[in-house]
Amino acid sequence: MVNGILGKKLGMTQVFQENGDVVAATVLKAGPCVVVQKKSASKDGYDAVQLGLVELPGPKQVTKPLEGHFKRAGANPTRLLREIRLNAGDEAVKVGDKILVSQFQPNERVDVIGVSKGRGFAGFHKRHHFGGGGASHGSMFHRAPGSIGASAFPSRVLKGMKAAGHMGSNQVTVRNLKVLRVLPEEHALVVEGAVPGPDGGYVLVRKAKAPKK
Repeated sequence: MVNGILGKKLGMTQVFQENGDVVAATVLKAGPCVVVQKKSASKDGYDAVQLGLVELPGPKQVTKPLEGHFKRAGANPTRLLREIRLNAGDEAVKVGDKILVSQFQPNERVDVIGVSKGRGFAGFHKRHHFGGGGASHGSMFHRAPGSIGASAFPSRVLKGMKAAGHMGSNQVTVRNLKVLRVLPEEHALVVEGAVPGPDGGYVLVRKAKAPKK
């Protein structure tokens, strides 16, 4: 079986545990998904499946190449398509199979992959958490970036130098989140902690690659 599922971040809430503790949790709409394409090591060089997230209503317009892609799979068009690698011992899946949230169990560990919120153009203090200079009177060095290059070799600013620029909108993976609730009828999953991205953002939930004991 595919060890992952596509979904949406619905929002955050609180969950009371049996001992009375309250923990922050995120509610995810996980699936249903359909297998649109299957790739094999003999033909494509690696084993993977392409999943489509079933949503109602579906997309209003689909390009002709994508329309034929979904038609070959016998599936309705979807907005989101993502590829998930298969492991050596995974069960065989075929095109058209449904992937449901029931594959996850409470107290299981999962990794959630999403796109972080875009913050626009941000300074280096906010973007890279610079500490800043002294705040005392006469310092004259409060929120300056400091040295970013040299007048001698190489006499230029190196690529990758931490500076002001676009912040956010990056793919972020949060590992080892505990599954608190599995709601198969609602196709929903409740995980402990925060998940990257805004409410309504697409996420990929997979079984943890390095789960905590």
